[in-house]
Amino acid sequence: VPTSASPTTAAPTATKPKPKSKPKPKPKPKRRVIAPVAGLDRAQMDNAIRIVDAGRKMGAPRRALVIAVATAMQESTLYNYASGVLPESQNYPHQAIGWDHDSVGLFQQRPSSGWGTVADLMNPEYATRAFLAVLLEIPGWQSLPLAVAAQAVQISAFPDAYAQHEWRATEVVEAVLG
Repeated sequence: VPTSASPTTAAPTATKPKPKSKPKPKPKPKRRVIAPVAGLDRAQMDNAIRIVDAGRKMGAPRRALVIAVATAMQESTLYNYASGVLPESQNYPHQAIGWDHDSVGLFQQRPSSGWGTVADLMNPEYATRAFLAVLLEIPGWQSLPLAVAAQAVQISAFPDAYAQHEWRATEVVEAVLG
């Protein structure tokens, strides 16, 4: 018998258990749209962004990113080139077809020279990592003129050609890094 001193408890009410709601998927981060700069078109700017993003993931310093973008400006005008000599390269996303030996991709790297497979080199992220891995191993690369640093990696027939792209590459890297 309840007394005024004893607590009263209400009879439990029957409630339906709440259905477990599925966790809401995390929204994908919106990709920041960066307007083309330095006279680039959308495809070229997107490729430059890929170069900078791949370099940042490696922890490459800003100067290395500028050298990489300038090199790709010279080698491919920042278009991902397949090769008419390597029909397999045309099976991968590309924006142009070139005929310079077996050179492919943004950096015009050659599978026959040990840079990687055709599939690897047609991937802008892989091609960038391959370029930067060599650059970052060159003693004193940070203090070399851009053309000298790029040439040490690329071993081009036109070693001085990279220098002309330094200011535009710097503008692009600054736009991407913000």
